[in-house]
Amino acid sequence: MQHVELVNDANAEQPLHTFPKEERLCSKRFISLLFTKGSSFNVYPLRFIFFASEDVPPGHTQVLISVSKRYFKRATDRNRLKRQMREAYRLNKHFFAQHPGQAPALLGILYIGKEKKSFHSIQKKLISGLERCLIK
Repeated sequence: MQHVELVNDANAEQPLHTFPKEERLCSKRFISLLFTKGSSFNVYPLRFIFFASEDVPPGHTQVLISVSKRYFKRATDRNRLKRQMREAYRLNKHFFAQHPGQAPALLGILYIGKEKKSFHSIQKKLISGLERCLIK
């Protein structure tokens, strides 16, 4: 039997296809800063709000994912859409890893559609939004 030793190195790079707690936008101060001073654009059914903040280290984008209760009254529908959006972001966040100096520090992805879309259509729109989101 082979013994595998787990190494907890603080300098070790995060695996590319994960979405850890450090990448989630939870701070009320940063969320209000994102919505007051951030720039936005729509790629239906998603709205992207982004802001380059000096408080967040470069290359560490924090993401907020939200689905409105206005159009999706049932929590199961909102949770499914949020799960699909998180998975699409997790699989495609390498766009920011390729351009660490151009990636926004704070990013909000809101589902503004009135009907449920498939995962593939959400992923396609999220990819085009992430490409557009890179700060020039």
